[in-house]
Amino acid sequence: MTPSPCPPIADADWPNDIAELREDFAGALNVYRTMAHHPDLLNAWAPLRQHVVKENALGPELTEVVILRAGLRMGSRYEWAHHVSRALALGFSTDRIDAIRTRPEGVDGLIVDAVDALFDQRMLSPEQEAELADAIGRKAVIDLIAMVGFYSVLGYLLKTYDTPLDDNIQKEAQKMPTLFSLTT
Repeated sequence: MTPSPCPPIADADWPNDIAELREDFAGALNVYRTMAHHPDLLNAWAPLRQHVVKENALGPELTEVVILRAGLRMGSRYEWAHHVSRALALGFSTDRIDAIRTRPEGVDGLIVDAVDALFDQRMLSPEQEAELADAIGRKAVIDLIAMVGFYSVLGYLLKTYDTPLDDNIQKEAQKMPTLFSLTT
């Protein structure tokens, strides 16, 4: 296998102009250590990441449903595995996580359908947007759309540069390989 031209940057090689990001969120994950090859992008990414990942109108559980489905649709092993771990930490059952692979019931199902529509039609239909807005609120719908775009960009980077799972996620995945795998 050809080595990645952008492997996760080690602490010793971390760019000085974004040193503060290494101590914040970026140093903790290989995805951002990969993105650190472009310091200006990572620096610009930070405030958007704060909103999309942490301060969105979906809340933590629905955020994980969106990210899991987007990671699955992107075929991003990294995103799927990392967000299986996060979903488990939030109290998701393995059944709930597995259901996101297909089409779950309730609000999770509406979100899975919305993510699929964004990948397949590049938009939500007016009816779908209205149903989602009734269920989760319009700001949450807009955040869902932005989140799918955000995680698509990350998926492109992760897959292009074959970013490895972080060690802690790799260890967790070894205990439940089927759940952490993109395929069942």
